Amino acid sequence: MARAQADKAQQAEIRRAMKNAEGKKPFWRPESVRARTTVGATLVVAVALVAAGLLVVTLLRDNLYGRAELTAEVSARSVAGQLASGAAPAAIELPDDDELVQVVDANGTVVAASEDLEGADVVGAFAPEPDPTPEPAETARAETETDDDGDDEDEDADDDDSETPSSDAPATSAAGGSVGSKIAYETVTLPGEDASYRFAALSATAPDGGVYAVFSGASLETQEDAVDSVGAAMAWTLAPLLLVVAVVTWLVVRRALRPVRAIQKELIEITGGDLSRRVPVPASRDEIHSLARTTNMTLAALDAAVAQQRRFVADASHELRSPLAILRTQLEIAREHPELLDLDATLGDVTRLQDLATDLLLLARLDAGERPPHVDVPFTELVREEVARRAATDRVPVRLDVEEDLTVWGVRGHLARAVGNLLTNAQRHAAGAVSVRLAAEDDDWLRLDVADDGNGVPKGQRRRIFDRFVRLDESRSRDEGGAGLGLAIVQDVALEHHGMVYVLDAPEGGALFRLALRRTERGW
Repeated sequence: MARAQADKAQQAEIRRAMKNAEGKKPFWRPESVRARTTVGATLVVAVALVAAGLLVVTLLRDNLYGRAELTAEVSARSVAGQLASGAAPAAIELPDDDELVQVVDANGTVVAASEDLEGADVVGAFAPEPDPTPEPAETARAETETDDDGDDEDEDADDDDSETPSSDAPATSAAGGSVGSKIAYETVTLPGEDASYRFAALSATAPDGGVYAVFSGASLETQEDAVDSVGAAMAWTLAPLLLVVAVVTWLVVRRALRPVRAIQKELIEITGGDLSRRVPVPASRDEIHSLARTTNMTLAALDAAVAQQRRFVADASHELRSPLAILRTQLEIAREHPELLDLDATLGDVTRLQDLATDLLLLARLDAGERPPHVDVPFTELVREEVARRAATDRVPVRLDVEEDLTVWGVRGHLARAVGNLLTNAQRHAAGAVSVRLAAEDDDWLRLDVADDGNGVPKGQRRRIFDRFVRLDESRSRDEGGAGLGLAIVQDVALEHHGMVYVLDAPEGGALFRLALRRTERGW
């Protein structure tokens, strides 16, 4: 009952997966790779666009404000130069109406102003202090040095041309006035005005010693309109650009994942039980191409494993059927005619059946990857014990030549079964003698050779004899030849211990089975 419910649940899950693979799913799923990629790409582009927009607006604003400052500075220096030349404040020539100029004396009184600033208060108190007036002695010394330099003008022409006057030095007019070397800037919003002005302020000293502060301002209305227009244009275009990025990313990812959907759909069909099918491999040489190839390799290995398992089950059933049928026949005869019961033969059939079941169980455990604890196994002692255990029932004698005190890192029970199967196989096919030789190859490996003087193994069959349920001499009866599992167990045990087993020609003319095993844990 529980098994049937589990099967129904699994089939329902497969049907749901097939529906999703066929596209019967919501357009937007937040957990999908396509949705996450689209959201991530859109966010990254949004952050990049916002950062770039802020940078552009900042650079544009600084550039435009710098031009306004330059315009205001030129006008301020022009007015200050007139004052330094001795022009009266009321007689100075003011710039056109696009610029604002205000001249303030040392008492804070506005003595001259452009039309827009007439009657207005002082623009601000950010005008720099006038430069200190040089002492008369210093002025005379400077004039003398200038005259001396004038005499040597021809000699030092190159040096004079390379010198550039310092921007911090005050500009002095021929009339004795000067223009301050320092200039200050400030953005001011005038009363009743919506637009701001960028003012430049500097000081000027008239020839009569009067000190004036000159303020000149350039309107920022055009600059602010330009900055606002650029910012608005960027804000309005941000959403469409992000929409385009999202749509393009969605379509590109959808196209990129199309082979994945095809692989998913085919895998769902394969899950139904047909392991011979393979997923489609896209033509592009990308990660999905590699994934499809790896998936097909996995499916091929799984198909081979399932086929091997099915053959194993079928062969095991066939091998078990014969001894069970014989045993049943003997028991039925014994029930009707007890005097005909052959207890020795019946016991032999039961023993062979028990051995076959043990071999099948061991192979099943090895196939399942069961890994008992590995320890140091005294292999020399193990080989002696296996040879001695068969001494009473040996059909042919065994000649033993072993090196003392050799150990193997592994499972004692599995190693004993492998050695025993090699001995059984050699005695079964030997004509008159079996030889066993154990020796160390080096510090890491040892070698066990089991040879017989029988007919040997043809070279074309030396790999096949390690397959399960394989008997090269098909005319041999099952009682004499076994079930064909002995050498398969030897190979599986060797692989379990990271070793190998193979067949060579024996010096006696028969077959030599060589089992190579690691002596220590090193190298595992």
